[in-house]
Amino acid sequence: MLSPLLTDLYQLTMAYGYWKLNIHNREAVFQQIFRKNPFGGNYTVACGLATVIEFLKDWHFSADDLSYLETLTAVDGSVLFPTEFLDYLGQLKFTCDIDAMPEGTVVFPHEPLVRIKGSLLQGQLIESTLLNIINFQSLIATKAARVCHAAKGDAVLEFGMRRAQGPDGAVSASRAAYIGGCEATSNVLAGKLFDIPVRGTHGHSWVTAFVDEMSAFEAYAEVMQNNCVLLVDTYNTLTGVEHAIEIGKKLRARGSELLGIRLDSGDLAQLSKQAREMLDAAGFQNTKIVASNSLDEYVIKNLKNNGAQISVWGVGTHLSTAYDQPALDGVYKLTALRDAEGKWQYKLKLSEQPVKISNPGIYQARRFFRDGQQIMDVLYDVEIGIPENPEMLALTNDAKKIKLTDYDGSADLLQPVFRQGELVCAEESIHDIRQRAVEQVKQFCRAFPYNAEYPVGLEKNLYELKQSLILELLAANQDGRVT
Repeated sequence: MLSPLLTDLYQLTMAYGYWKLNIHNREAVFQQIFRKNPFGGNYTVACGLATVIEFLKDWHFSADDLSYLETLTAVDGSVLFPTEFLDYLGQLKFTCDIDAMPEGTVVFPHEPLVRIKGSLLQGQLIESTLLNIINFQSLIATKAARVCHAAKGDAVLEFGMRRAQGPDGAVSASRAAYIGGCEATSNVLAGKLFDIPVRGTHGHSWVTAFVDEMSAFEAYAEVMQNNCVLLVDTYNTLTGVEHAIEIGKKLRARGSELLGIRLDSGDLAQLSKQAREMLDAAGFQNTKIVASNSLDEYVIKNLKNNGAQISVWGVGTHLSTAYDQPALDGVYKLTALRDAEGKWQYKLKLSEQPVKISNPGIYQARRFFRDGQQIMDVLYDVEIGIPENPEMLALTNDAKKIKLTDYDGSADLLQPVFRQGELVCAEESIHDIRQRAVEQVKQFCRAFPYNAEYPVGLEKNLYELKQSLILELLAANQDGRVT
């Protein structure tokens, strides 16, 4: 699936236009951002960079790709792409510089998740793929982080493969959910591909395949003696718990333990309390109660508030499909382009909606800390630089000015990934990425409770440059033409 053809047609038509006009090798800067935190929250978890790296390490148009492009026609039946252009694509190698937020970083609207610097044509051709990868995985990682935060330290398992958006969506969702904080997935292929722990119980079909529930439990305990978690709600939940206890006693006699029971329907709060009492009374205090059934962060929070005795949460559809918000509104904008004389020309997109006016320049995000806690992010242009005590104009609150003086540390968030098409960063394990995400989310949520706004803005010089560009573009294009 990771092919240069995983793109929108208009990226190829624009690339052909750049090539035809001989501006394809102009040095350009593109920046990938998003405009709003998902799920009504106040943070986002950056995710998907490792997949982007895999895509770009071997980015090239194969002979088969070119053969397909050769068949494309315009509406009048003429060839869409001439042979000379396809020959050019066939010889093309990825040579851009890429800087990106490390995966697992807590990020905010309008901050650059990825910055691409290189030929105009190459930067254009990779746009759709980068948006596809990072938008989706960041969305799912953020949802997972929110679910795990609601679980307050309980284990969260990702169970969403069967309702995910196709095989590719399922695998990407499992990866992102693990990075966001889930402890394991039910998706065996994702476990193989990404070294994610895999977990699971059995389905209702196992129980109904036998003459009665007790026979089904006995059989499962026989074949899964050291991995026995029993689904107890096929017929009657509390009777199922009683049967599970009987199986637990038989397992214990054989030197094994009943690891858990799973509740998948009914009043989970009440049933889990009753089940816990029954298990404890029978001497199974360490047997866990696993819950599933259309869970998300809101349901988990409500169940906890109602005293549910659940220790493991199996979250499926609402996590892997990002059920309540199916997309992150990430965008990819041209922010600078060298002219024929080699000088940088800063670019931005105007809009009647202020939130859609892009930021110009070759910009970076610097995070400031006090006593180890992040306090503010400032976007600045790397050509202009940033003063020691910057003045920031917030991107919200009508450009409120904040003078930053009281801080004891800072760090640039975009880190080098590719230089001239060569990978220059160490590839991290998924477990290290997950640890970063878990730690950053935990730290952020302690300092910035739900819906508390985190300050992000433009360094004063970049803000003033943006305002001057807006005025110039408005004046130049007021009659539809540059004057």
